[in-house]
Amino acid sequence: MKYFVPSQSEKLLQTVEKEIKNTANEPLQQYKRPSGFEDVWKMFMETDRILSEKFKETDEMLSQKFLETDKKFKETDKKIKELSALFTSQWGKLVESLVEGDLVKLLNERGIKVERTVQRVKGNRNGENFEYDIIALNGEEIVIVEVKTTLRPDDIKTFHEKLWKAKQYLPEYKERKIYGAVAYISVEGSADSMAEKAGMFVIKATGSSSSLVNGDDFIPKAF
Repeated sequence: MKYFVPSQSEKLLQTVEKEIKNTANEPLQQYKRPSGFEDVWKMFMETDRILSEKFKETDEMLSQKFLETDKKFKETDKKIKELSALFTSQWGKLVESLVEGDLVKLLNERGIKVERTVQRVKGNRNGENFEYDIIALNGEEIVIVEVKTTLRPDDIKTFHEKLWKAKQYLPEYKERKIYGAVAYISVEGSADSMAEKAGMFVIKATGSSSSLVNGDDFIPKAF
């Protein structure tokens, strides 16, 4: 009868297996943290707390700075808009005065025998506010003039609607022929051509005078 004798490799494996089993059965309490770990941990937690507080303070400070900066930007923007509105208003009044000075003569030369002008005709009719920059008139006809420093296509559309509502807004003129005119210093796009095609007089202010730019064969449209 032969007996099996384990080889050296098998003996080694058996020894390792035995050690693993013994280790697995040992209680976990015997494994302790390295010496000084608690101190390092406390220091880490304290550092984390300090950094968190600093980050919070910095965030609050930056938020406050952003709010202050945003407030200053809004205040500056408001002042710029106020100055722009004031400048536009004053410049518009200057253009109105310039156009009004030549208006009667220019319209008379085109067969519209107006005699006088009035500025800034405004009011409220049926809950709607309205305003017309200049009105040139006589006993039978009136010419309503929209004055712009820069004439744009959208201005023509808006003014066209105002002309159609003129007899509603100004019932005292409902028996008269109403013509429209636009006056400007500069123009964008083809706004001047749009105005002429819509049957309006087109007046360009230049230097110390103004002139009609409509063709000689232009026939104004009565609204």
